[in-house]
Amino acid sequence: MIFDRPVQESWGYGISVAQMLELPELAGTTCVAGAAGLRRRIERLNVMEVPDIGPWMREQELLLTTGYPLREDPEQLVDLVVELDERGAAGLGIKLGRYIDALPERVLAEAERRSFPVLTLPDIGFDDVLSVVLSEVLNRQSVLLARSEHLHHELLQRITAGEGLAEVADHVSRLVGARVLVTTADGRVLVETDRTEPGRAAHGPEGIGEDDGLERDPTGRVRVETLAYGFSDGPPQRIVVPVVAGRQDHGRLVATATRRVLEPADEHALRRAATVMALSITKQRELAAVESKYEGDFLRDVLAGRAGDPDEVVAHAAMLGWRFERPAVVLVAQHDDPPPPFRPAAGAAPPQDRFFAAWRSVVRSADPGAAVVGLGGEVVVVLGVDPARAGSVQDVVRPFVTRVAGDGGGGRRTFCTGLSRVFTDVGDLPAAYEQARSAVRVGRWLQGPGAVVEFDSLGIHRLLSLVSDPAELAGFVADTLGDLASDDPESDDLRTTLQALLDHNLNVAETARHLLFHYNTLRYRITKLERMIGPFTTDAHLRLNIAVALQALSLRSVSEALPQRVSVARSAQRGSGDAGRSR
Repeated sequence: MIFDRPVQESWGYGISVAQMLELPELAGTTCVAGAAGLRRRIERLNVMEVPDIGPWMREQELLLTTGYPLREDPEQLVDLVVELDERGAAGLGIKLGRYIDALPERVLAEAERRSFPVLTLPDIGFDDVLSVVLSEVLNRQSVLLARSEHLHHELLQRITAGEGLAEVADHVSRLVGARVLVTTADGRVLVETDRTEPGRAAHGPEGIGEDDGLERDPTGRVRVETLAYGFSDGPPQRIVVPVVAGRQDHGRLVATATRRVLEPADEHALRRAATVMALSITKQRELAAVESKYEGDFLRDVLAGRAGDPDEVVAHAAMLGWRFERPAVVLVAQHDDPPPPFRPAAGAAPPQDRFFAAWRSVVRSADPGAAVVGLGGEVVVVLGVDPARAGSVQDVVRPFVTRVAGDGGGGRRTFCTGLSRVFTDVGDLPAAYEQARSAVRVGRWLQGPGAVVEFDSLGIHRLLSLVSDPAELAGFVADTLGDLASDDPESDDLRTTLQALLDHNLNVAETARHLLFHYNTLRYRITKLERMIGPFTTDAHLRLNIAVALQALSLRSVSEALPQRVSVARSAQRGSGDAGRSR
């Protein structure tokens, strides 16, 4: 049966002109020009009865004629060939000897130039030609439709038997004879059949090569926005169909030719397969939604201290596949801006759902024992770490952030990521969660959108971030540093010198060596700094204020509000100076 093997490579909707020439009933039919276009497909036929037949012709239609309408001027066949080719016709079949004895050379030359098949027909009735060709077209289409129906039925049986998306993709790959790839709506690879052995499914972006002609970004995301739906003759040959259920866009099904030539007719079978895949994805998402709710409720109880003693928490987490018995950190990721209004009619999943799905996919592929939960507007990850590993926790997490961000699947909105200290006792998990949330809050203040911050690196910024009004901090900086807070090269250079002095406990010799200054040069700068901001070398309280002001100046929100406050401070100073002179 046809369903036990991939369809023959020559099968598609209609038949090709070359296949028509092989039909026994049409023996004697000859291609006299345009042989390079014999792959054009015939889906219907028409008979020429009037000279201006062009407007009634359709794509993939073969025109039959005796030449009678053009018998007075056969040269008009040149214009007919041009018009038929431009309308996408399959070819022209002409019966010579009755009204036209031979085709003009100009007709043959134009057909050859356009690769437009021109056929000479034997002495056979047009009704016989119509009957033979249309019967062959209908027979082939009925087989293809039956094959498509069989594929749909078999895939449904596999879904109801409990098979997942990988098994469905594997089966489609074997039946169609192509490498199959399924992505999300934004291009993250859900499943891909093996590149070296079609029909063998491989999960995720592993094993991705560059031989399939698909554009991918550095994270492995397929740039689906560059793919056109339907059949592409390549190279490589490819068929792209949407995976849609109702108005929900689940992604793309991409089939690339490997073991046989793909045909446009394969698109119909793949659309049926995509419908079943949408069912599989919907089923997985529904199960994942139930699991996520249960996991979220459990993690909330853990963070609130309602989940029981540590041993019970570890045991329950193990049932969910989470390893809470090992050293870990808590990661919290939050979008930077309020989400735009979500319109379900757009066909995509809500941004927060995609954000969570991206984190879950990226983290669980690297650490199957990690907990990844969506809590309200944030994603919480409990990630196992090796305390003995060299480097910071941020080095471990940054590859995850890179893959989730932007084209990695988390959407186009920026997000901040906060990391807690490493903890070894599950009882410390609530405190670690608060540390990670503080890192997100302060990191956004300190670095702006897209910050990745560890709690241990916050220092005094933890306190500064609690000041809700950036203008208040900007006023403190302007009052403490005066003109030194200005945004110009000289002030920036002097602030660098001042920070180096504070870092070296006002040790002039060590600071000079660190800055590569001559000792006397640094002494001169200290004198200049004290004229600007006061006797910081002898006043410990002033030094504290200066140190805090320098740290506050590094906050993005303060630096944005500062120019106006510096201008106000300068105006006040000039006003007091004028008043003194008038007295």
